[in-house]
Amino acid sequence: MASGVRLPLVRVAVPARPRRIPAWVLALPPVAALGVVFLHPLALVLWQSVSPDGGGHTFSAYGEVFAQAAFRDALRNTVLIAAGSTAGSLLLGFALALVIAFVPFPGGKAIGRFIDVFLSFPSFLITLALLFVYGTAGIANGLWTGATGAAAGPFDFLHTPWGVLLAEITYFTPFVMRPLLGAFAQIDPAQLDVAASLGARAPRIVRQVILPEALPSLAAGGSLVLVMCLNEFGIVLFTGAKGVTTLPVLVYGKAILDGDYAGACVVAVVNIALSLALYGLYRTLTHRIDGAHRART
Repeated sequence: MASGVRLPLVRVAVPARPRRIPAWVLALPPVAALGVVFLHPLALVLWQSVSPDGGGHTFSAYGEVFAQAAFRDALRNTVLIAAGSTAGSLLLGFALALVIAFVPFPGGKAIGRFIDVFLSFPSFLITLALLFVYGTAGIANGLWTGATGAAAGPFDFLHTPWGVLLAEITYFTPFVMRPLLGAFAQIDPAQLDVAASLGARAPRIVRQVILPEALPSLAAGGSLVLVMCLNEFGIVLFTGAKGVTTLPVLVYGKAILDGDYAGACVVAVVNIALSLALYGLYRTLTHRIDGAHRART
């Protein structure tokens, strides 16, 4: 080819870059949904708590509610019942999860799958089941009166704080077991075999091998149960516990029975603040536990 001949230049079409959608546009739908479903009702509750029926805007409703003995009793009952139910659910859930995960017995896998179904049950259904068993006219009292001829049975605790504790522990224990079973499934059985071959007994294996791996799941499950117990309404209502008034029950009483909507909103704001504070504590606790777990591994 002669050196003086030039080949025509061929233009290669460069595909246009697709226009990227700004991140704030993608964030608009979930933020709008969150605002409509959660933030707007919360803002209305906050607004109503400072807007008494007489007109104007004042924090006097807070002072009136905080000065009531019923509010202080409800706050104490809420915290004590939630703490007791959470502690009981953690102990019982950890023990049951240990048995299901590490003790071979017929039907263990079926029980593990049933826990997932149990999580979908409404809380009042568990309370009704306990009433059928331990209620005044329940199965246990019926068997007792039929066998002894007594006029009444010995089981009459469901209408007390102990009945509320039993119902909440029964209902919320699977919420602790589910994450624990997932954590136990990640434990290498070789670790347990090595510990046993070195002479470690079962309590020491649980304390030094299993428990450190289960701490993040225990913290997650316990925090979830604690927040749910603080806001539980159906169990307390269906047990009919005399003198056991919690913050959610007090909100219902002030709004529906007394017509004191400002006072009900004040109690609701306190309940929300308590739940958010516990959620913040949960986040801090799980962050520290995860950090310690990563440093150990």
